[in-house]
Amino acid sequence: MKTISKLVLACAAMASLAMPVLPAAAQGNGSPITLSGDVKAVKTVTDADGKERTELVDPATIIPGDRLVFGTDYANKGAEAVSNFVVTNPLPAAVRLAPDADPALDVSVDGGKTWGALATLSMTNPDGTTRPATHADVTHVRWVLASIAPGASGRLTYPAIIR
Repeated sequence: MKTISKLVLACAAMASLAMPVLPAAAQGNGSPITLSGDVKAVKTVTDADGKERTELVDPATIIPGDRLVFGTDYANKGAEAVSNFVVTNPLPAAVRLAPDADPALDVSVDGGKTWGALATLSMTNPDGTTRPATHADVTHVRWVLASIAPGASGRLTYPAIIR
């Protein structure tokens, strides 16, 4: 039960960390882009007719293996388009990127120093050999939004699994 309590606390912490890191250019310069992050648990529910469906719900008690979806809503509240806007989300240590995440997702396995599709990244073992990076190695995900028109909004998501 101690582990479940720690995971619930970790999930609460994740919800507060779901806010993405703004690019340096957007910080402190009055950027018209607003961001709002959240974390939802993926739950299977059975309706009155006995049909199962998947819902995204606020996380309550979570255990290793449970699925989460991290989301970031963005909106351009300004009068002009914003170009090349970068949204970077660190993955909390309590989760790993889910295997069904978009393979084209821009990820880092070294704390945000280098980026690419997961299939192109590698990890260095303690003995100096290298191996292909895995979903469990991902430390950050990011999106580069080419242009956000005035009044435009959207949602960015990635799936994760509790370790």
